[in-house]
Amino acid sequence: MRRLGKWLGRILLALVLAATALGLWRMEEIQRLMAVNSLFEPDRIVQNFSSMDAAFLHREVPRGDGPVSTLQPGVPLQMPQGLEQFLDDRRVTSLLVLSDGKIVHEDYRLGTGPDDLRISWSMAKSYLSALTGVLVARGVIGDLDALVTDLVPQLAGGAYEGSTIRHVLNMATGVTFDEDYLDKNSDINRMGRILALGGEMDTFAAGLTEKFADPGAQWQYVSIDTHVLGMVLRAASGKSVVELMSEHIIAPLGVRRAPYYLTDGTGVAFALGGLNMTTRDYARFGQMFLQQGRWQDQQIIPADWVVQSTTASAPTGDDQMGYGFQWWMPRDARPREYMGRGIYGQYLYINEKAGVVIVMTAADQQFRDRAIQRQNITFFRQIADSL
Repeated sequence: MRRLGKWLGRILLALVLAATALGLWRMEEIQRLMAVNSLFEPDRIVQNFSSMDAAFLHREVPRGDGPVSTLQPGVPLQMPQGLEQFLDDRRVTSLLVLSDGKIVHEDYRLGTGPDDLRISWSMAKSYLSALTGVLVARGVIGDLDALVTDLVPQLAGGAYEGSTIRHVLNMATGVTFDEDYLDKNSDINRMGRILALGGEMDTFAAGLTEKFADPGAQWQYVSIDTHVLGMVLRAASGKSVVELMSEHIIAPLGVRRAPYYLTDGTGVAFALGGLNMTTRDYARFGQMFLQQGRWQDQQIIPADWVVQSTTASAPTGDDQMGYGFQWWMPRDARPREYMGRGIYGQYLYINEKAGVVIVMTAADQQFRDRAIQRQNITFFRQIADSL
């Protein structure tokens, strides 16, 4: 009887521990879901954007053991008139300007600082494009016109049937995906909840079935295309996006702080917008692109890919900005002028002719307003012209 009592006691203890563990797991899920629902609240957004790792699953992108590459100071820039008002209106959290590779302006605002790992949002797409160029040059990806379903059979039978790697790079897959951040039932917000609850992004992408156009016929900004590009890179290389990004871009750049990616429940990087880096490290990446993919006497990104990916090639409409391989070009783009950009005012602006790189991070609630977007570009050009 005593043995039976001990046995029952052990079973009860195991059940209590299991229930406690399950409760903690559910609590973490609930906390992440609450973080998603309050992520863009005006009184929390600035702090949230500098501490995404506190609320979401994430993985560090190792920076390697190499030295930190230096960014030297230059002659301080005389900023355009009305700068302070512009920065206040756009709720800018950091602004850094490089001229010929030297820092001529650096400013941190709204309680942020140079060590903050700021969320890139869709600036991360340009990083994945750069990584694609490296894998193409190394022969890991042999043909941009290969079908994504041939490389990722999980996508067969869904909305990505007939789409090529080039189509996902150009966001011309014709896949139906609602990107309305203000609609809680939109695809982009459903995807955010899957991320928060530890679901699988790959399963979500494979579950899409509808198209609004044939592949290659029409451009539409569809963030899930970038996740599919990540699936292709992983399938072709046999490595994770985190491993590939560390090996081919982050370590060679000599960043000061190791970045991190937000991830889904299986550890897959949220490659379409989950990269977090310091402002200076975003600037290093931009300067490397300005230098045709070269950094510290090393060719990191093939020069021909830099040009190809940052040249408008997607079938955008006459009233839309130009789009290349996950990079933007203004409608009235100047020669070799392009940018990565993300929601709420994240920008990586590059003007090769002027030798200027500008990084701007923000918490701008009016980021969707086209007039505001044009105003941002005008501001960047004023800086470039002054140099």
